[in-house]
Amino acid sequence: MKLIAVTSCPTGIAHTYMAAEALEKAAKKKGVEIKVETQGSVGVENELSTEDIQGAHAVIIAAGANVSEERFTHKAMLEVPISEAIKDAEGIIERALKLEAKKQDLSQKVSEIKKERSEKRTGPYKHLMSGVSFMLPLVVAGGLAIALSFIFGIEAFKVEGTLAAALMQIGGGAAFALMVPILAGYIAYSIAERPGLAPGLIGGMIASQIGSGFLGGIIAGFIAGYTADFLKKNIKLPKTMEGLKPVLILPLLSSLVVGLLMIYVIGMPVKGIMDAMTNWLQGLTGSNALLLGAILGAMMAFDMGGPINKAAYTFAVGLLGSNIFEPQAAVMAAGMTPPLGLALATVLFKNKFTMPEKEAGKAAWVLGISFITEGAIPFAAADPFRVIPSIVAGSAVAGALSMVFGATLRAPHGGIFVLPIPNAVGNLGGYVLAILAGTVVTALLVGGLKKKVDQ
Repeated sequence: MKLIAVTSCPTGIAHTYMAAEALEKAAKKKGVEIKVETQGSVGVENELSTEDIQGAHAVIIAAGANVSEERFTHKAMLEVPISEAIKDAEGIIERALKLEAKKQDLSQKVSEIKKERSEKRTGPYKHLMSGVSFMLPLVVAGGLAIALSFIFGIEAFKVEGTLAAALMQIGGGAAFALMVPILAGYIAYSIAERPGLAPGLIGGMIASQIGSGFLGGIIAGFIAGYTADFLKKNIKLPKTMEGLKPVLILPLLSSLVVGLLMIYVIGMPVKGIMDAMTNWLQGLTGSNALLLGAILGAMMAFDMGGPINKAAYTFAVGLLGSNIFEPQAAVMAAGMTPPLGLALATVLFKNKFTMPEKEAGKAAWVLGISFITEGAIPFAAADPFRVIPSIVAGSAVAGALSMVFGATLRAPHGGIFVLPIPNAVGNLGGYVLAILAGTVVTALLVGGLKKKVDQ
């Protein structure tokens, strides 16, 4: 059997590595293969790959600090205090070996596909998506809080001391104010680990303060991350002073670099670009709105959660902070359409699908209404040349109609579950019609293009 482990302590200096060494020695003594990832003050070392995780019997989390467990959702897991890993490593190894592996259902497999795609991301795209994933909860919470404040009237929040004002402060004053700093901070964190977080947050806050929006935040995040990473690799100190590097030298120097560049060089030109784009989007009507919606919709369906899909999604999410809500509505409608359309096709054209595909169609209903575009992947993998053009066309129709109807969406995720929330969606009737139209177009095209199958 093979085990994997993650060790991390609050300071990330001593106990992290002591626990890793103890687990490795105990595993060797018992003849068990183990790989230990350390999350110390200078970042992740000996990082676990997708192959390491897939091939492991169980995961040991020995931590005194928070460790993300998303990678290990479908693995048997043992969590222990880091002090226990140092004192009783052999006992922990024995307990981990006795854990039973978890079984998966279809929806879990779709989740695993998403995680595998995330693991395969490399370079700037990977770092950008890391920032977006950390920013999303703020956008969701902030957008819905603002929508709830409008229940009391569109301008009710202007009256101090009211519940509407409090909701607007939570959504607009706090959550949306943190969007760009968090985006920039976690782009930098993805590049340089912990040393990148402080300069990234600072650069993002400056971008927000000077009005350069999410574009400025993205640029600040990359500058902060690559600067911190360069300094981390090139500043050499005696071992007695090494502890100063992650807590003093790297945050200070990299924050100064990104801060001064944003204030004196980058910030104002990017603000000009953002202002021009905002004015253009706010003035979109008729054929221009239809064309933008169709493009965004087609991008959402083309690779079903891949880089093109994420580019359209990131564009729409970034605009929420500038109070532009139409592209987000188009993107979510278009992202729901592929699995919904394919699920409908399995009902209308049963002779065009195998039994496993019909079963997958049942799950696709749930995935579709939840805005999980990856629910279309099993169908596209089985018949890409007929399915992909069909879902692209259906999503283009959904996106175009959503923009033409002027539908707006304040939450970047949630599928149909955000529709009943008052004021979360503008022109709800038109929005639902756009989703239904895209779904029907997808189903009819799939049914027309696919050949009958021999059961």
